[in-house]
Amino acid sequence: APAVYGPRQRAPLPPPLITEWPACGVKERVREGLLETVAFHRGDQKSAASQKPRSRGIFHSLFCCVCRDDGEALPAHSGAPLLVEENGAVPKQTPVQYLLPEAKAQDSDKICVVIDLDETLVHSSFKPVNNADFIIPVEIDGVVHQVYVLKRPHVDEFLQRMGELFECVLFTASLAKYADPVADLLDKWGAFRARLFRESCVFHRGNYVKDLSRLGRDLRRVLILDNSPASYVFHPDNAVPVASWFDNMSDTELHDLLPFFEQLSRVDDVYSVLRQPRPGS
Repeated sequence: APAVYGPRQRAPLPPPLITEWPACGVKERVREGLLETVAFHRGDQKSAASQKPRSRGIFHSLFCCVCRDDGEALPAHSGAPLLVEENGAVPKQTPVQYLLPEAKAQDSDKICVVIDLDETLVHSSFKPVNNADFIIPVEIDGVVHQVYVLKRPHVDEFLQRMGELFECVLFTASLAKYADPVADLLDKWGAFRARLFRESCVFHRGNYVKDLSRLGRDLRRVLILDNSPASYVFHPDNAVPVASWFDNMSDTELHDLLPFFEQLSRVDDVYSVLRQPRPGS
């Protein structure tokens, strides 16, 4: 039987840099996370990233759960993503505040790996599935909805080994009220030293971008594993791409990536490997 999440106390992460929320209308093109996975499960096999979520019903509730009904921007403490200029630069008046605390002693010599959640490690849907690994209750506008979560094949082996090799950080554009309980059930080994959610992203040209320069780590020793190139558009040379996963139980992507990550864990500068031509590229 799938595990059903129950809330429990957890220490909050250090607060991320927060600015105002963009106008509600720009939230129509969410690229990843809970909204994307909901859009995918509609009986067809089109890419979730190519579909726009509906603007009413449950999608409307998810869009507007962080936006006032009158369209007014939320205050700075609201937990909204950072806005950036068209060239990707953070506005000059914004003070620098890193998303991560200093690395623990056990991780001080390790490379930091940012790992995505949806379509990278798991796939989630509001549509009931018989083989769900987890069922997560998520409250939206006072109504509790069940989210059915499938684990990608080899994810247990992958996370266990990655936690030994790297300082791992979960970084997702999903809402924390969904992603945090998923991570509680998924990460049985404590591989993730920290968890970052949508409010830690940068909202840039209609996408939630994971700005690695805000982590507080040397970029020569930072990697990102993500199925969406839009998520690492600011730092493509730090990326290890991974194919999107929905429900193929014969998938071996995570297992196949481990030898490459073993190699990367031993380098002083990730660019020495990632800027080289890759087989099949």
